[in-house]
Amino acid sequence: MPTALFLILAGLGGIVIGAIAAAIGSRLMGSSLLGKARREAAQTLSDAEREAASIIKDANTSAKEQRLELLAKVDQESKEQKRELLALEKRILAKEEGVDKRIEVLDRKGNELNAKERDLANRETAIKESQEKVTALIAEQVAKLENISGMTADQARQAIFAQLEAEVKRDTAVRLKRIEDEMVETSDKKAKWIVGQAIQRCAADHVAETTVSVVALPNDEMKGRIIGREGRNIRALENATGINVIIDDTPEAVILSGFDPVRREIARITLEKLLSDGRIHPARIEEVVEKTKEEMNITLKELGEKACFEVDVHGLHPEVVKLLGRLHYRTSYGQNVLRHSQEVCHLAGIMAAELGVNIQQAKRAGLLHDIGKAINHEVEGSHAVIGHDFCKRHGETDLICNAVGAHHNEMPQNSITAVLTQAADALSAARPGARRETVETYIKRLEQLEQIADSFPGVEKSYAIQAGREIRVVVYPDKVNDAEAQQIARDVARKVETDMVYPGQIRVTVVRETRAVETAK
Repeated sequence: MPTALFLILAGLGGIVIGAIAAAIGSRLMGSSLLGKARREAAQTLSDAEREAASIIKDANTSAKEQRLELLAKVDQESKEQKRELLALEKRILAKEEGVDKRIEVLDRKGNELNAKERDLANRETAIKESQEKVTALIAEQVAKLENISGMTADQARQAIFAQLEAEVKRDTAVRLKRIEDEMVETSDKKAKWIVGQAIQRCAADHVAETTVSVVALPNDEMKGRIIGREGRNIRALENATGINVIIDDTPEAVILSGFDPVRREIARITLEKLLSDGRIHPARIEEVVEKTKEEMNITLKELGEKACFEVDVHGLHPEVVKLLGRLHYRTSYGQNVLRHSQEVCHLAGIMAAELGVNIQQAKRAGLLHDIGKAINHEVEGSHAVIGHDFCKRHGETDLICNAVGAHHNEMPQNSITAVLTQAADALSAARPGARRETVETYIKRLEQLEQIADSFPGVEKSYAIQAGREIRVVVYPDKVNDAEAQQIARDVARKVETDMVYPGQIRVTVVRETRAVETAK
């Protein structure tokens, strides 16, 4: 503002000087012009003063506006700084409150830990005192028992061990004597006849099988795609495989029903391939079915060859090997027929070795005894007779054919091999857990075995394992010592011998252990 005023005054000065100079010049020129010059100078001076006043007024107005703007800006910045300071103050106060709360929690936990430490110390002291009392009581009781019995603890222990040793020797001698008497009383020929006839009476028929397969679907929408427009897809699948496809309310599942297990397996694999591929239409279905049939023929041959290799039976006709592979997909009372045939093969070979009969013939007959089950839905008649005729057509000897056809007494048995085949078939079917019809009896025997073990004092829990051939008895370690555990094992074994009827032997194992368990937190 001073600079603008100075400029205004300088301008006014220049104007005044110019006017004076003009007036002087005019005076020199003539007095007539003097009056006119004075008037012009006065007018010019008046205009200059008005212009200077206007400029000064504008300068003052501009200066006031700039001052007001500056004051407003300073005020706004001051308010913002105040708000920031208030927010910072609030955050600092909140943090101080959080720190105070954490300090309170830590103090409380510290007090709790101190209290627990004091409690543990008191408990430890109490436990030590209790242990000392128990030790003193045990010593007192031992002293009283020694006075009453007239023997020291070592002498009593030795007497008990001597008694147990005598009992064990007596039981061992009795069992050895019984085994020797049985061996002396039987001859080789009588043993063959008795074993063959006794096991023969245990044979049982079995013809039932599973006739359905279930294919899981990713979702229920796939059922519509399997059915197809107007049912053309499902009809094409049924016609190509010969299996009934059942689509009902079962969520995310399709049921395949049919008596031929191989066809049912082909239908299952085909449907799974179609579901995986996503293209489901009649032409694609027929293509996949044909491809699956070719793969199934290869699979059947491989399964038959693998089964023959596992049981060491060789030289079978290729059609016989392929038919053995079909047995992999057959079940009888829930038992896989191929696995059952292999088991019969092993059992027949073992018994033949014990009886001095040809082992390879017995194993061959055992492996082929159920071969008729692979074709008995295609040919009328019993599977034993069908198997006999099939083996005869494919080069098997009369002895093997007779063992296959006679294992269900549908024709006379002409050799000891036929009897062993029938006996091995019965043993494989009747062993615990092999078939559904014996599961209930098998479970009852296991329950009875566990009930006998649980009836003894000091037993915590018992478990029948290995198909009932062993019972594990877990005892409380603080109630039963090592010597008592041995006595419990002997008592359980004797009670099982007197109260139960069972094949073979049952081992009784008593487990006594101490466990220390803690949890890291």
